[in-house]
Amino acid sequence: MKLSMLAANAALAAAVPLTSRNPANVLVKLQTAEDSPPTLICAASSWPPNIVGAANLPQPPSADLASMLAQVDAANVEATIRKLVSFGTRHTLSTQNSSTRGIGAARDWIHSEFQRYADASDGRLTVETVGYTQEPDGSRILFPTVISDVVATLHGTEENRLYVVSGHYDSRVSDALDYESDAPGADDDASGVAVSLELARVMSQPDYPLPKASIAFVAVAGEEQGLYGAQFLAQSYANATPRVNVEGMFTNDIVGSPRGGADGELVDPYVIRLFGQGLPGLAIENSATRETRLTIGGENDSPARELARFVKEVAENEATGMNVSVVYRLDRYLRGGDHRPFLEAGYPAARFTEPHEDYAHQHQDIRVEDGKQYGDLPEFVDFEYVARVARVNGAALWSLATAPGTPRNVRVDTRALSTSTTLYWDAPAPDYGGGYEVVWRPTSAPFWTGVLDVGPAIEATLALSKDDVVFGVRAKSADGFRGVAVLPFPGSR
Repeated sequence: MKLSMLAANAALAAAVPLTSRNPANVLVKLQTAEDSPPTLICAASSWPPNIVGAANLPQPPSADLASMLAQVDAANVEATIRKLVSFGTRHTLSTQNSSTRGIGAARDWIHSEFQRYADASDGRLTVETVGYTQEPDGSRILFPTVISDVVATLHGTEENRLYVVSGHYDSRVSDALDYESDAPGADDDASGVAVSLELARVMSQPDYPLPKASIAFVAVAGEEQGLYGAQFLAQSYANATPRVNVEGMFTNDIVGSPRGGADGELVDPYVIRLFGQGLPGLAIENSATRETRLTIGGENDSPARELARFVKEVAENEATGMNVSVVYRLDRYLRGGDHRPFLEAGYPAARFTEPHEDYAHQHQDIRVEDGKQYGDLPEFVDFEYVARVARVNGAALWSLATAPGTPRNVRVDTRALSTSTTLYWDAPAPDYGGGYEVVWRPTSAPFWTGVLDVGPAIEATLALSKDDVVFGVRAKSADGFRGVAVLPFPGSR
């Protein structure tokens, strides 16, 4: 089926597109479709004008999702963080045979909490602790060490579709090899583990429908020593038979406070940063594909960045109370995170991190120096803020897991010069029965600005030049839930 849209459409006049009006500041007012000025458009990127379709609007949360987000409880977040801090140190090399101290005690407690939620889930949630023994690496692993990941999976209705949300439960102090001193790790990264646990508690309740895709709520170890736990999990999924189709992964790492700067003078309580990688590594995308991507101007449309754009559209609303500041970068300078091993395994992945960081409360020995308290202590965590971050993650995960998968083999016809554009694609799965939307934006705009619903067609021609805009194609289910857009590469039917 094909669809041709060469006529103008006046629907844009009444619509409000997606913009980043306040990308890294406090929440002034979250916009609705009736608000003006627009929410995901950059005024400097207003050319060419849209003459077809409609403005791309945020997707509001469903009734089920709104109910879930309302259940996220800051008191539970606080209890989790304080419990993890109570184990003294959670250094990867710390003791694993104590029930009260060290990373082994933390691992077992996390498993028991996930299991408690699983027992109340009517079989929807299953829990396992997986891992391996990491041999000394000549750097941060001094002796053979068991690396354990705790994974709670909410099983969806569709085969081999998975989303992952993770925090790391190991911690450290100033010396990365000091596994004896207390390392509370309240912000880095008990806060991220609290997000995984609280979302598992809420989303696994049997009162809610099952999602289409499965969701894995994860706590990994070994992050501070070299991303070992995340690497093991990503490779386990990638090397499974069949390969596990991880459609998206989020790590929450240092999401405990909106305050930062030299003396805590920077405060943005309603902003969370989301880091999205640009060009995929050459181990994932070969040199020929890379050259084509650069030729067509697709360097800002990697799978990770399309995932980040999706989060912006579904998780920045009154139900979350947050603005999502998308940062087009793999990570901060001199830092790394657990999304990286997933990217290196060929999976879309992104990192959530608080808007401003206070380095006196990261990777520090607990001490008072010149009257200033150092150390990653719970008194420097804003538990209400972490709950709002959990709602952002929940909005993204549930919207992704209840939406269709991505269209396959998305192509743009480049066989002849033309001021219109023809796109082709294949269904996400053989039995897919929903429709599709074509989206686009000016090449200098950060987010999708225009959209055209093409129904069940798998080919569309639009009166917009492929020379002037970036196109994407996304699936849209019969109940109206949109999926992640896919950049077309040159090709034909």
